[in-house]
Amino acid sequence: MTNFRSIKTLLLLTALFAVCPGSDVVAGSDPAPFSARTGLELTRSAARIWTSDARLIYVENDDRVGPAGTAGRWGYLYYSKAKGTARGYSVRDGKIIEASDLGFDFEAPPLPDYWIDSDEAMVAAEQKAGQKYRREFGGHMATMILIRGAFYDDKPDATTWAFLYKSDNSPSLVVVVDASSGDVVRTWRG
Repeated sequence: MTNFRSIKTLLLLTALFAVCPGSDVVAGSDPAPFSARTGLELTRSAARIWTSDARLIYVENDDRVGPAGTAGRWGYLYYSKAKGTARGYSVRDGKIIEASDLGFDFEAPPLPDYWIDSDEAMVAAEQKAGQKYRREFGGHMATMILIRGAFYDDKPDATTWAFLYKSDNSPSLVVVVDASSGDVVRTWRG
């Protein structure tokens, strides 16, 4: 059953997708792919310089995710309660290539210190439903996000990886992976 919190979260995430840095890659350059956790210390250090109370609230691929759950660019969003705002960092080739304040309110609960990395979460999503969807409908994995308190109504405080698979031939597929256990906890089409 969809509740108000889920609808509000989906609306916020839709708006976030629209304003976050895209996956525009400079022609002729292929950044080395890396897992999401790889850029964490770099962005955490930058966020702490921005404000001492910065807490990581969201991670998303900013470039195409490969079959190993790695991408050439990842985005990390931090929230400061003291400043009442969020700041995003985009990492590519081991460097922050973009840092910008979010243009709207997105106060979300902080992510815990432990969460499975993007490569491990990708294996779970692919084995459960992603591989079959890609094979049957010519689809691809478009978006991969890590967030707490969304997509899993049975555990509304859980941190999850959400995978959005798209195809021109079929409705999208969403696969939700519990970021603490690596278990697929939900899938839906639409």
